[in-house]
Amino acid sequence: MRLNEVPTPSYVIDEGKLKSNLLILKSVKDKTGCKILLAQKAFSNYCEYPLIGQYLDGCTASSLYEARLGYEEMGKENHIFSPAYKESEMGDIARICEHILFNSFSQLHKFAGAFISDRNEGTNEGATGIGLRINPECSTQEGHAIYDPCAPGSRLGITLTNFKKGIEQYPDDFKLVEGLHFHTLCEQNSDDLETTLETFIDKFGEYLALPQIKWLNMGGGHHITRDDYDVDRLVRLINDVKEKYDIEVYLEPGEAVALNAGYLVTTVLDTVENGITTLLLDTSPSCHMPDVLEMPYRPPLKNSGEADEKAYTYRLSSCTCLAGDVIGDYSFDEEVMPGDRLYFEDMAIYSMVKNNTFNGIALPSIYAMDEEGQCRLIRKFDYQDFKMRL
Repeated sequence: MRLNEVPTPSYVIDEGKLKSNLLILKSVKDKTGCKILLAQKAFSNYCEYPLIGQYLDGCTASSLYEARLGYEEMGKENHIFSPAYKESEMGDIARICEHILFNSFSQLHKFAGAFISDRNEGTNEGATGIGLRINPECSTQEGHAIYDPCAPGSRLGITLTNFKKGIEQYPDDFKLVEGLHFHTLCEQNSDDLETTLETFIDKFGEYLALPQIKWLNMGGGHHITRDDYDVDRLVRLINDVKEKYDIEVYLEPGEAVALNAGYLVTTVLDTVENGITTLLLDTSPSCHMPDVLEMPYRPPLKNSGEADEKAYTYRLSSCTCLAGDVIGDYSFDEEVMPGDRLYFEDMAIYSMVKNNTFNGIALPSIYAMDEEGQCRLIRKFDYQDFKMRL
């Protein structure tokens, strides 16, 4: 099948675009010697892990299940960060993760020794890769406080004041720390990284220079594969850090790996007139693209424009009972009718990893489209997938 032939609703992963993104990321690796990990929270379609693993160094996880997925399906470096860990899961985490990041000194004190012990008794012997997540208290976000780890009162990362207290309270545990980590960006360019990095070094540079520190993880949120991203600046920043401190540098982008590398194909089922013409689709933002309501986010739609930009303007919505389950207002050159197909773009990221079956709405099938435009079925969902989640 080709894209215009897949049943709807369906996600379609564009492998040509995915490879193009990976080549850009590889170029950063080649110019800097840094390591780049896939942040699975944005894109965890493991059918593409063999391809991604050809270019990247491994995965980073936010939970035991994500860590297991990276370990089983990519089999390269496997990192994990969680604001807090469950004691019952630490043994499994230790056996499958090379690097573990703690969000506080209390978690470091509670689990670092067990992590090292369980790790060395398991299958992954070697460097423990224990790190601490830092909050540099440098917010560069605009308009998306929900995604700002440096917002006032943030629970994510250790501030400088608490960092100093933690070293005083747990000096022996701090000796086990091999790396520092910050993640403050969301869909941002390298100028915001530079602002953050300058603040981080000003506050934590003396610790970064300690002989025990082997690596710095600059987190995710780097929109490296976006057309206007300043890659040269990123390369300079990484090389400067590596040269000054003689450490390894990690990046862990999620969106940049699969940015613009997917579609959500949908069919118009009916229209409703009430001051504006609303198209009812067989897809739903609340079920199939939650960022539309959460951020909010306006997904690009092939061959469309802003409201009133083109001849025909419609409000795009769904068949759920949620009154606000609306994607947005779009305009088209030609009239859109029931039975017509629409193609939402940039639907590989934060879609399949976040979707749900609210109202019993079926999950879209998943296809992969090769570089010749041929689509193959990866997964089809049915009633049992809905039922067995409840």
